[in-house]
Amino acid sequence: MAGREFDIILTHERTDFDALASLLAASLLFPDAIPVLPRQLNRNVRDFLALYRNHFRFVSPDDVPRGKVRRAILVDTRAANSPRGMQADTEYIVIDHHAALAEKNLMHEPRKPLPQAYELWCGPTGANTTLLVEKLIEHAIDISPVEATLLALGIYEDTGNLTYASTTHRDAAALAWLLEPQRGVNLSEVNEFLHHPVTEEQRKLLQVLMDACEFLEIEGHTIILAMASAPGFSEELSTLAARLRDFHEPDALFLVVDLGDMIQVVARSTTESIDVGRIAHALGGGGHSRAAAAHLRDVSLDAVRGRIEHLVRTYARASVTVGQIMSAGRPHMLQPDMTIAEADALMRRYGHEGFPVVTTDENGRDVLLGVLTRREVDKALGHGMGDQPVRRFMRAGQFTVRPDDSITVLRRRMIESNWGQLPVVDAEGNIVGIVTRTDLIKLWDDANLPGRRRNELAARLRQALTPVQLHLLALIGQEVDAMNYNVYVVGGFVRDLMLGVASKRALTLDVDIVIEGDAIAFARRMQEKYGGRVVEHKRFGTAKWLLTRRDAPVDVDKLLAGLEGSLADLPPHLDFVTARTEFYTAPTALPTVQQSSIKLDLHRRDFTINTLALCLNPDRWGELLDAWGGLADLRAGLVRVLHSLSFVDDPTRILRAVRYEQRFDFTIEPRTLELLLDALDLLDRVTPARIRHELERILQEEKPEKAMLRLDELGILRKIHASLRMTQETARQFVALREALQAEDVDPLLRKEPVERLYLAILTYGFSQEEIDALRERLGLRQETQRILKGMAILHRYLPALSAPEAKPSQVVQILDEVPPVCLALFSIISHDAAALERVQRYRTEWSRIQPLLTGDDLRRMGIPRGPLYRQILTALRMGRVDGEIHTLEEEVELAKQIAAIT
Repeated sequence: MAGREFDIILTHERTDFDALASLLAASLLFPDAIPVLPRQLNRNVRDFLALYRNHFRFVSPDDVPRGKVRRAILVDTRAANSPRGMQADTEYIVIDHHAALAEKNLMHEPRKPLPQAYELWCGPTGANTTLLVEKLIEHAIDISPVEATLLALGIYEDTGNLTYASTTHRDAAALAWLLEPQRGVNLSEVNEFLHHPVTEEQRKLLQVLMDACEFLEIEGHTIILAMASAPGFSEELSTLAARLRDFHEPDALFLVVDLGDMIQVVARSTTESIDVGRIAHALGGGGHSRAAAAHLRDVSLDAVRGRIEHLVRTYARASVTVGQIMSAGRPHMLQPDMTIAEADALMRRYGHEGFPVVTTDENGRDVLLGVLTRREVDKALGHGMGDQPVRRFMRAGQFTVRPDDSITVLRRRMIESNWGQLPVVDAEGNIVGIVTRTDLIKLWDDANLPGRRRNELAARLRQALTPVQLHLLALIGQEVDAMNYNVYVVGGFVRDLMLGVASKRALTLDVDIVIEGDAIAFARRMQEKYGGRVVEHKRFGTAKWLLTRRDAPVDVDKLLAGLEGSLADLPPHLDFVTARTEFYTAPTALPTVQQSSIKLDLHRRDFTINTLALCLNPDRWGELLDAWGGLADLRAGLVRVLHSLSFVDDPTRILRAVRYEQRFDFTIEPRTLELLLDALDLLDRVTPARIRHELERILQEEKPEKAMLRLDELGILRKIHASLRMTQETARQFVALREALQAEDVDPLLRKEPVERLYLAILTYGFSQEEIDALRERLGLRQETQRILKGMAILHRYLPALSAPEAKPSQVVQILDEVPPVCLALFSIISHDAAALERVQRYRTEWSRIQPLLTGDDLRRMGIPRGPLYRQILTALRMGRVDGEIHTLEEEVELAKQIAAIT
């Protein structure tokens, strides 16, 4: 045995179930390798092995055979105690998920160097066992029920039963494979060893730690520090940490126990705002964001306590507050004597599910009496009690939160009250906002945490805008902030910024700027300070600040404050909008407008992907507001309306939905598509100008044929006009036009025309004059558009004559003289009729230029009386020239005399 070479499998000391399960899985993947148990095992692991060790090939360190270790396979660690036989040239395979987690900032471990000559297996999984189970699946390796149970224990324990932030879909998939019936996982045993009872020694220390709990409030978080001296304590502390965490429910917990030869720190966190892995790493330990530990020597308990508090204060992110997620501003409120019917009308108007019920005291301050929700209103109306006062059906109570309250406080207050919306009050008790369950749910997505992506979005702004444009937005943020307002860029610009696509809006700074406050007053302020001119629209609370008018330009030097630039670098204007809400008194009618909060302003928009807002206030610069799930729908590629009456309120959104779907290669969300199809008949009630505007915007898209084919597929084109169709052949003609316009030798006639007009001409090629007249009425077509459409109709109607072999040139000329030249250029692109194309080309280059030598003056000198006869003669002369029947002036004179004599 002395000269034998062999492979071994090793893991870390204080072995938990993830490490033991990894040891097992590696032994199945490398059946010739020896799996070596560490000397120190967690108590639940020791107890498990006491029952089931004979089912595994594990050996103790003392039982490792003599000889040379050719290869060491390290699992769930980069370093392990080296048994005998390790050599300088021993090769290593490191199977460790910690490396991948560290790259994702989910794991913080001391910087242990990788061994020489290593091969690394890693991946971003919550449990190391998952990496190895995936290999078992890949190689179709059979496992016994006991082996499956241990592997499941490893994944369950290291992912916190699939609840830790580091858990991934891969962990769930591996666990699902283990739980398939044929593998026989014993879940009773899993539960037993994951919830192992504490020993008497642990129970006594737990009581000491309970009595020693110190509560700290740091950045809005509740932190528990529990310290104790327990020399000789040999059980694991993680179980006690779990008990204390479950009992007190803090945001983070730190156990600090002096074991005599060292101090052990065990840390747990329930929030991503406190990364205990990072703190443990700073103490010389490691772990991930929710669970970590460290061991310290030659230091006192008080010193460790002080260092932990310092690290928490250094690394803890400020807790999200109610003020950051609430809908700011005075919400709609009900008086207690208002009737249920009146409350129902307000709920329908504004789309809210509940209102606070409020009265005032003798000092004019708000006194909250309760809330009234849609449920109570529906019950009252169902019993015919719409005339009864609100106070009779409201949920009585005075549950409120303050803007600086943490999310933990909000959550507890909602549970305590069972209210789905809570009024937010200031120090004097006046209601300054409302916060709802939906606001809480949106925080489940990390991207919705206020400020989470601020740096990233600020960088995107720098990339998308010129220095002058960026300066203007920053200046707006500063000036609005000085008025104690909030300001946001909203809509398509933010959507395109998140998608990382080039936005035409960015080129001219054509952005929607929404102010939670008086936009008109702000615009006046900017005019007073920097010049320019303001155009106000008081009904909608909007103002246009004109920057580059010659009669009233802005003061460029003052505006740019030393930044290099001129008037030419500025956008022509900036639009400021007061945050508002809208309600419709009838389908397709224009909305009634009221001032409101940014969240309600965003709710009035067409689709969730257009509800994203970017804050410009200096202390929140680049902060993304996603109140209605727009970011999730951007990621999923979905076009979704915000409410079920969206297409009823504005049927032009039907066309917009298709435009966005096809522009971004998205999908209209199924329920939205159902609502869209149900609302098609409402298009008949939309004014021609609005339908034409939406259709033109589609035809201005980069590839309009995609949207037009989709409109045809959904039956939308037929609802606009019964004869409108989009075929694959028409789509090919669209592409041909676009390629022609991009060519260097493009016909100048085509380049002069708006592209949407050319596309429409192609779309209606083949229409009769009656159909064109009907389309003119439906879309309110402009005169120039009508002229081109009529020209294309003539070309289609006389196509047989144009291509007939017997057709004389004069016949072709008489037809094409009635067609605008741009139609001939367009026909040359889309037609496949070689004979017709050849004659159109000859007309454009030759026949249209042929004119008789005689003029009207010549006819007068010949004694021919003035009148319609002149046109008849000159046309006959020209046609004779075109057909080659007349060649000389004498022949023209003779023919003119003949025609005059006949008439």
